[in-house]
Amino acid sequence: MIATRESRLALWQAEHVKGRLEAVYPGCRVELLGMTTRGDQILDRPLANVGGKGLFVKELEAALLEGRADIAVHSMKDVPMVMGEEFSLACVTAREMPFDAFVSTRYASLDDMPPGAVVGTSSLRRESQIHALYPFLAVASLRGNLDTRLRKLDEGQFDAIILAAAGLRRLGMESRIRAILPAEVFLPAAGQGALGIECLASRADLIACLQALADASAGACVTAERTFSRTLAGSCETPLGAFGEMRAGHVCLRGFVALPDGSRVVRGQREGVASDAESLGRALADDLLAQGAGEILAELG
Repeated sequence: MIATRESRLALWQAEHVKGRLEAVYPGCRVELLGMTTRGDQILDRPLANVGGKGLFVKELEAALLEGRADIAVHSMKDVPMVMGEEFSLACVTAREMPFDAFVSTRYASLDDMPPGAVVGTSSLRRESQIHALYPFLAVASLRGNLDTRLRKLDEGQFDAIILAAAGLRRLGMESRIRAILPAEVFLPAAGQGALGIECLASRADLIACLQALADASAGACVTAERTFSRTLAGSCETPLGAFGEMRAGHVCLRGFVALPDGSRVVRGQREGVASDAESLGRALADDLLAQGAGEILAELG
């Protein structure tokens, strides 16, 4: 049994894992347990103000603890950086495009937008980068599932919105993307575009079975990104991004931390062997702390 949120994207992700499992284990019968989380219910306030990304996983983890589900499927960017010791992130599957997408009915890119135009996003990470790169643009809070966000854009509530490209591609809505924001200038969230499968840490049998779905490259990159974020105490309250990409057996990791208004941004980059992804993430975090990231984090409080 797979515990999943009931948004269209979350159900696609769970169905994708269901199909993969049934293909690898033909005798296995997999069902979905759809659930509505607190993160799905609270839509009138930014996530940073109501408990962060953990609101998207707590109900699913309760289903695991109560035995109502065996695994939970998550978008890795929604998984808190620190998990309870009773849980295990059994595997990370092959990654979809990890970058952010510019979506607009009026403009072709952020560069085309005039002063005062309004960009919608629910992410302090995106907000800080927009302010730093395009200080003449306005940023407004945008919550809701993917379809709700697109509807609000189409109604004219925003001039443009920033979404994860992965979600649009998975739902066959790639035509809505006007531009991809490259990691060289606009870093995604740690784990963006990757799916993770969670189960109880005590289920060694299940963890072993799930390795058939694991992608080693995606796992190494996501581990480096999440370690970087965790070392800096990254959360919804922290404008922070990280992106790792595999190059000839090495992970090239970029990261940044900023103030929400983009007035201070500290960036860095490191490369290391994939087998040492955690150390790489910690090393890049230490680099940023040496450049003054600690002052930014202290100011964020």
